[in-house]
Amino acid sequence: MFGMLKPCAHGAAKYGIDPGQWQAHMCGLCLGLRDGHGQLARTATNTDAIVLSVLTEAQSAAADTRTTAGPCPLRGMRRASVVSANAPGVRLAATASLLLGAAKIRDHADDGDAAALARRPMRRMSDAWTAHALREADRIGLDAQPLLTAIADQPRLEALAMRTVLDRHAAQRAVSSGRSQLEVPRAAAARTGLDASEPRANIGAAEPGPTPRAGLRADSAPITLDDLTGPTQLCAATLFGHTATLAGRPENVAALQEIGRHVGRIAHLADAIEDRERDLARGRFNPLEATGTDMPRAYQLVRESERIIRRTAADAELDQLPTVRWALLDPLTALLRRIGTGLGIAVGHACRTSAAAQPHSSHQAPQRPGPTRPGSFKAGGVVLGLYCTGLACCFDHTSPCSGEQKEAWIKRCDCGSCCDCGSACGDCCSCCGDDGCCGDCGCDCGC
Repeated sequence: MFGMLKPCAHGAAKYGIDPGQWQAHMCGLCLGLRDGHGQLARTATNTDAIVLSVLTEAQSAAADTRTTAGPCPLRGMRRASVVSANAPGVRLAATASLLLGAAKIRDHADDGDAAALARRPMRRMSDAWTAHALREADRIGLDAQPLLTAIADQPRLEALAMRTVLDRHAAQRAVSSGRSQLEVPRAAAARTGLDASEPRANIGAAEPGPTPRAGLRADSAPITLDDLTGPTQLCAATLFGHTATLAGRPENVAALQEIGRHVGRIAHLADAIEDRERDLARGRFNPLEATGTDMPRAYQLVRESERIIRRTAADAELDQLPTVRWALLDPLTALLRRIGTGLGIAVGHACRTSAAAQPHSSHQAPQRPGPTRPGSFKAGGVVLGLYCTGLACCFDHTSPCSGEQKEAWIKRCDCGSCCDCGSACGDCCSCCGDDGCCGDCGCDCGC
């Protein structure tokens, strides 16, 4: 099991959703992989792919058919009502799980993470899962070939990014040692296994829209972070957009493609942030290191994508669907909070003044229940240059501020919110608490 999105079971009741709905989709995906692709394919069950099944059903006029599943150790050997393996959303989730699983297996084999004798069987399994994914995609009318092209292009982009780093380091060494500059690109290319004369690749740097382009470019500009996250963005955009097609809601396709593109960006960056230290210790590729992106900038990009997702969902009125808020928006907020906490950015909330001491403001978050006294505050955030985390409104991230000051600093910092949960002030911490704000509930949503 792998993935970054998992809805909070405690938050389901607030939206009037049966908490067992998530398990119904998860078990339906697991059984669909077993029935269609063999027992071993069940190991590809991916929590992020389950969101595709949930989104498809949420947009449909009627709920997917349910079937009774037999006893399972993960359910305490109890039977359960699960989504049918033939449901369109389950088929889409199965396609995504197989594609992602095949890519991960191939990546581990190519990186030498497995024993030499295991690499050939791993590659055969990867090829088999890819073939199964293509057949599954064909049944639901999804053109999976662009996804395969993007996945296959990822190692080449990483190699080109690494070559840029090696070129830069070699040039620095050449200046100090007096070597000829003409020898530098050739030596670096030899280490990366690439021809120094071949053109570099790009998939379209920071272009708006749901479908980044894949292809070659004639110039020799270095590979950017947008280039490296582009294949993930394209795959996620295509899969999320197809949920609307399967549900018969073509008006939602563009919005869900945009949402998917930024979900893919968040997934790639979150993985890079979490694995950075481990990758450095093992000498493995990390997109942040390869592009010279520091942690504050990486977190800023993740937060930017989360804001775009919320704005797009609101514009398309997808946030009016309780299931979308529960299964997608709230888990993204919890992920953002966990990343910020891990980086030492989100440690509290700075704005803790009493309502009597300041005029009412549309940006003012309700008081958080707990031991905090009226008029007191918790120190929040860490100042990283002039970078605003968006998790506290005050510029110095330590002092309480009035409503007017709060408005000014939000505008200046472009926070967009003043809640320590990361969501808009008018909807503070929708993932837990009936009072509209986070409490120390201890639930699994990260609040």
